[in-house]
Formats: sequence, structure tokens, C-alpha cells
Amino acid sequence: MKETVYIIGHKNPDSDSICSAIAYAEYKNGNGDVNAIPVRLGPVNRETKFILDYFGVEPPMLLETVKLSVEDLDFDKIAPVSPDISLRMALEIMKKNNLNSLPVIEENEQLCGIVTISDIISSYIDVWDNGILGKSGTTIDNIIDTLSAEAIVIPKNMKPLQGKILVLAMEPKTVVEYLEENDVVICGNRKDVQKIAIENNISLMIVTGNVKMDEDIINIAEEKGVTLITTPHDTFTTSRLITQSIPISQVMTRENLVTFALDDLVDNVKEKMSQTRYRSYPVIDDNNNNRVVGLISRYHLISSMKKKVILVDHNERSQSVDGLEECEILEIIDHHRIADVYTGYPIYFRNEPVGSTSTIIASIMFENGRRPSKKIAGVLAAAIISDTLLFKSPTSTNTDRIMLERLARIADLNVEEFAMEMFKAGTSLVDKTPKQLLNQDLKVFNINESKIGIAQVYTMDLESLKGLKQELISTMEERRNSQGYSTFILMLTDIFNEASEMVVVGEYKELIANAFGKIIVNNSFYAPGVLSRKKQVVPPITMAITNREEMQI
Repeated sequence: MKETVYIIGHKNPDSDSICSAIAYAEYKNGNGDVNAIPVRLGPVNRETKFILDYFGVEPPMLLETVKLSVEDLDFDKIAPVSPDISLRMALEIMKKNNLNSLPVIEENEQLCGIVTISDIISSYIDVWDNGILGKSGTTIDNIIDTLSAEAIVIPKNMKPLQGKILVLAMEPKTVVEYLEENDVVICGNRKDVQKIAIENNISLMIVTGNVKMDEDIINIAEEKGVTLITTPHDTFTTSRLITQSIPISQVMTRENLVTFALDDLVDNVKEKMSQTRYRSYPVIDDNNNNRVVGLISRYHLISSMKKKVILVDHNERSQSVDGLEECEILEIIDHHRIADVYTGYPIYFRNEPVGSTSTIIASIMFENGRRPSKKIAGVLAAAIISDTLLFKSPTSTNTDRIMLERLARIADLNVEEFAMEMFKAGTSLVDKTPKQLLNQDLKVFNINESKIGIAQVYTMDLESLKGLKQELISTMEERRNSQGYSTFILMLTDIFNEASEMVVVGEYKELIANAFGKIIVNNSFYAPGVLSRKKQVVPPITMAITNREEMQI
């Protein structure tokens, strides 16, 4: 079975993050050794949606955490049982599957109880009264299965098994004193006793020792509507086994059931298990009408495996998926600065100073003799156009140009026309709220122990945001305080005029404006030529903060 590997871009994903994850998953799956699944850590923005719709590619599934959930564990995938199966059958199922519990479901497939080995063993020790078959609703099928019996007479209208259980080991004239209507009798090969019992309107006769039944007795049983079966067991064994035919509904636990869903985190499961003392717990599939899919025990938590991930377009923990520290990182493909993702052993880490991670993914494909499909070539080309701002960004390189030209030929793409359509769709700010703008492309950087949030919004019309500016500043202040940023920056980037308006709140706002040779007015300054957060914003801010702290020392 192929191991599952998640291909993960960064939080608040941009086009490069999502497209590179999709493309690298196709590449890894083409190698045939893993089941690579591209995922996203946030909503698809307008630009990325345009790209995926244009090339007919499905967006990756949303992954909120890579912490282990119940679904990731090798729990017991046992089918639930019906409440009317016998104790003996339940025990056989447990022995066969090496289980100590079984989930029990009703006709609508909803959980109604759980039966354990302890429940069954306790029932064997208990002293049942001789009316237990009627009280428990035991069926003739359960009795036949439990006694390995053969049905000789099964009337169409069976009498209810509501009488007492009798072993007829006595003289015929004494038998009559004990018999009552609808009794269940166990007897041997004495024809006279058999006849007396049937004529006294019993409901069921069990003949032991595999006795061949006399035709007269069979005829009388049919005439009186008495069920007649034979068993290979002797009378003692039969009388001992018959109580094992009662349904598990008689002994199962119905109240205060503790269950877990497939998407429950293992950490939460451990905590809940520590508060209870059950040996096994039913597992429910919330996405499939609460269907019972198996049982989980404490030892399943001990043997759990870590999820395997490949990071693309980032290598910083604050930008990655929640629970990353609990994963096994196999690879990192990125074009940003090397940050703070740690691994316990050497991994494949490819980091290149190019304008887009999609450029690196395309390079890997071509280097290994792999030609991307037309769709994948298209999304890779679009991501390169997006991340390099059609080579207006200072981060773009000649390698990006070469890869874009090659991919565009495969995708049969007019780069300039497509870029104009894509940027127009992606930078539309119609109906956008300040909160949505700040979430669109946000990255957090730790600079000399200062937490700096930098959001970037691309637009072809900076004027359209003037009416939102005060509300933007207010929302940024709220976000800065709630997230503990020392400074929060919003880059309003005009792609074609190649400039950004920098909106800044926090303790370093004057220092940051000075780093660009500007004076901040109403929390903002205009920065011509500034397009790249990574190459043109983070470095001067890092230098300004570092120099200030050194001067203070």
C-alpha cells in the first residue's frame, strides 16, 4: 500500500503556493511510489480561482491541521453487529477477530450499544431463571445456531418461546405435573415422553444426541404447531449451551456510551480515554450518517504513525500548517529565505533564488525527463506570471523567463493576454472588506524577536481604496493587538505602475518609513518601485530594526 504524503503550501495561500502544490503532487504521483495529495491551508483567492477555472483544475482540499486524528490510526475496522445475535455468536466473532468488544447497531445503522467479553462471561456466570428465553426475546434461529441443531418441524405460525426451560429426565406420568403451555423442553430418545410433551402444547422440543425422529412424533408436532429440532449435543451440554442463545441486547451496555469521530484529534482522544476505563470505544463516521466504522483502544494510540508532508513555497513554521512539529517532513521546495523549520534527519531541500516556486517545480520535472500535462503546464505558467508580476518584480530571474516560455508552449498560452485577464480578475477589490483584504495574502516574519505581519494586496486601482483607508487602519490595529505583532504592514501594490502604498501601524512605523527614505503621513507612505515583500521590504526592515537595537545596546 502506497504511503500518503501531503503537499502543503503556506497559510493564506497565493497562486504560487497552490499551483506548485498541485503540480508537485502530479509529479510525485507519476513516480508511482507514494499517494501525493495537494492541500491548501486557506481559501482560494480570486486570482487563483481564475487560474484553476481557466485550466479546468480542481482546487486542493482544505487541511486545517496535520495533527493525527482517529482516521490516521490503524484502529479495528470491525463491522457492527445486530442486537439480536446470540451471545455465543458474539463471542465467536470476538475470538475470530481478536477483539474484546463489539459495537451494536439498530436497524437504521445507528449505534445503540456495545457488548464486551466481560459482559458475555458475566452472563455465563450468572444464574439465569428458567424463563430467560421468553424474557430476552430469543429467536429459534439463535437456538438452532447455538446448538448446531437441525430443524425438523418449523410451523408457519410458531408459538412464542415464552415458557420455562425443562429437561425431561423423569417418568412420563411425572412429566405432566411440570409441563405448561409454550414451555421449551429438552429430552432424549424416549418416544412416550416426547409425545406427552407435544400433546401438552409446548412451543419447542429439542431432542438431543442426534436422534432420528419417529414419523409419528413429527406428524403430531406438525398437527399441534410445535417446533421440533434435533442437536448432536448430549442433554447436559444442550442445557448448558441453550442460555448462550439469548441475544446480546440482554447484556450489552446502552447508557453513557463514549464514542469518537474519525476527525477527532488523537490528543483529545487520549485526554477523554484517561477519564474513562473502557477497553474499547466505537468510532463514528460523522460524514456518513454517523455510521459505526470500528473500535479504538488505548494500544492503537501507542502504535500511531506520523503524517508525512512535503512543504512547498515556504520553510517557516509560522506560515505552515498547524501541528507541523508532529509530522515527518520529507522535502522542502522553496524560493524564500531559509527560516526555522527543523527536521530530525537530512531531507531533500531545494531552495533557489528565483521568482516563483513553480519555476523550481517545472525545473524538477524537466530535469527528470517529465513533461507536465497541458493543464499542469498552464497552472505552473500562471503561477510564475503571478509571483513575478510578469517579470516586473525584482525577484524575477532569467530562469523564470525560460521556464515560462517552455510551459507556455506546452499549455498553448498567450502569456501577455492571459496575464492581463488574470491580474484583472485577481485584483478586483469589489465588495472586499478590510478584514478580507488583510487575510488575502498575509505572512508573518520574526525579526530580532519582533513579530512583523506583512499583508500584500495587488490592484490596478489604488484610488478605489481611499474610502476604506481609516477602516483599514483601525482593523490593522485590532489585528496587531490580537496577534501580538509589534508592527503590521499592508502593501497596496499597483502592478503596472510598479509602486506600493505602504500602510503601517505599530511601534516601528516611523522607523520603517525612514528605511525607505520616506515620512509617514496618516499611517502610510508611497514607495515607487517597491513590489516584492520578500526582496524589497523584509531586508530593509530587518536592517533598520537590527541597527536600532544595536544602537540602544
